[in-house]
Amino acid sequence: MGQSSILSMLHGRASLRPDDVAYTFTDYDRDAAGVPESLTWAQLARRTLNLAAEIARHGAAGDRAVILAPQGLDYILGFLGAMQAGLVAVPLPLPHRGSSHDRVSTVLADTEPAVVLTTSAAAGDVGDYVAQAPLSAAPKIVEIDALHLDGAAAAPTTEFPAIAYLQYSSGSTRAPTGVMLSHRNLTVNFDQLMSNFFADSPLPADATLVSWLPFYHDMGLVLGVCAPILCGRRAALMSPVAFLEQPSRWVRALAENPHAWSSAPNFAFDLAARKTRDDDLAGLDLGGVVGIISGAERVEPATLHRFVDRFAHFNFRDHMMRPAYGLAEATVFVATGTWDESAPAGYFDTAELGLGRVRPCDEGTGTALVRYRVPPSPSVRIVDSQTHTECAADVVGEIWVHGDNVSAGYWGKSAEEQSCFGATLLEPSPGTPPGPWLRTGDLGFIAERELFIVGRIKDLLIIRGRNHYPDDIEATVGEVTGGRVAAIAVPVRGTETLVVVVEVKRSTDGAAAAALMSEVTAAVATAHGLSVEDVALVEAGSLPTTTSGKIRRAACVELYQRGGLVRVDG
Repeated sequence: MGQSSILSMLHGRASLRPDDVAYTFTDYDRDAAGVPESLTWAQLARRTLNLAAEIARHGAAGDRAVILAPQGLDYILGFLGAMQAGLVAVPLPLPHRGSSHDRVSTVLADTEPAVVLTTSAAAGDVGDYVAQAPLSAAPKIVEIDALHLDGAAAAPTTEFPAIAYLQYSSGSTRAPTGVMLSHRNLTVNFDQLMSNFFADSPLPADATLVSWLPFYHDMGLVLGVCAPILCGRRAALMSPVAFLEQPSRWVRALAENPHAWSSAPNFAFDLAARKTRDDDLAGLDLGGVVGIISGAERVEPATLHRFVDRFAHFNFRDHMMRPAYGLAEATVFVATGTWDESAPAGYFDTAELGLGRVRPCDEGTGTALVRYRVPPSPSVRIVDSQTHTECAADVVGEIWVHGDNVSAGYWGKSAEEQSCFGATLLEPSPGTPPGPWLRTGDLGFIAERELFIVGRIKDLLIIRGRNHYPDDIEATVGEVTGGRVAAIAVPVRGTETLVVVVEVKRSTDGAAAAALMSEVTAAVATAHGLSVEDVALVEAGSLPTTTSGKIRRAACVELYQRGGLVRVDG
């Protein structure tokens, strides 16, 4: 492992700035006002080494160490300690009590861990998950907070596997799949991220990385756990539940911490704008925010505008919004842009996009797409998925990515299941490497050195022989309903028809439901020229989602077809 690894950088920070705070995690479970707990660089490095020594007693280099713990400083120690011990770290979500733990069981069976890292409060539940998983050998369950980690630092491990950690992502259409990521993948991608986000001005030395994102998700892991070490800035953290309970906690943290840099998926900006009152920010100013990354799901221009508009009188400015595109197979980051209210989006003919063609149209008409700069690194090309040749500038194609940030592949999967990796570009244009390329499965195009994301290939809706992007339909309906939406194609009498599933806050009486359904139907017909077969109103929070909050449309289709949706429209 090279000197630029996250572990070597951690110990370098501890040597040079031992008493500076590295992480502060505020716990809102114990007290609604928040209970902060901090670790200095020296404490973090010492506890990482001592935890690694304990982990190494139960596993050898290359074995897997699963982290199943509540969001908090112990989770961070588990992740770093596993890698420091020479094991492959596997960050996972701790299931809520009473919920299904199928995903955890699947990953446990997939990785056959030697060690499971948790806390004393969660150990009982974790023991049950492990006992029910189909494992050939029982892993050692280590309670991080029960160990004495502040003694003299243990000697560091010198043998490290090629894989640093496995990033599991359920995706919207498949079972959990572990992306194999190396130390080099992580450091290279972070350098790419920094050079793209801060090309015009550097990240201030006193910047704070503010995050509530789950540590088991790629954006939450890289921005909340890894970035503080890689860039040497303090992190101010809280749990996803703390944010969902009171989104204003996140907005307050952006104002209260110097030069805040943060990230969130699209839905979080809508939630924060709706749920934060002016009184929540009394006496505070957002003018010092460096930027907030909007990623993990397709970024909607209307959402960015609402967030900027909502907090403008607290000195939040449009350039602080930083839409980004990425995926776990590329570690996390591919491209970014800067939101500009004077030129907020590109507008393109919706029908032409459905045919795979790019035709600009007047502002405020057609489909609005966020602009991203084509990055110098990693390399990005738009490719015909059938011929593997580059597309013309006015054609929608698959987004391909090349660079040292791209993973070597999926853990334990067959060659057929890994076909998105190692692709070769035929007849590449001058300056374009032939490969290996990552086929992202995302559709997009490049126009005037700007990248536009259209949607997922697997999510395309083919209705009456024409392609429609569900994101566009969902954005249209979301403007009417204000909640989460799934646009799905369902066969009726041998023909694919459009069904729209809409989350609403509470049970809706007959007249209100009929009015809302009529409004949705009219909006879709007007914007997309489509007839909606059914508008299904369901309770808020009932749509199946991935770990990053993306709608699992295939699961929605299955639920709808077997009558599994709990409807509130009578």
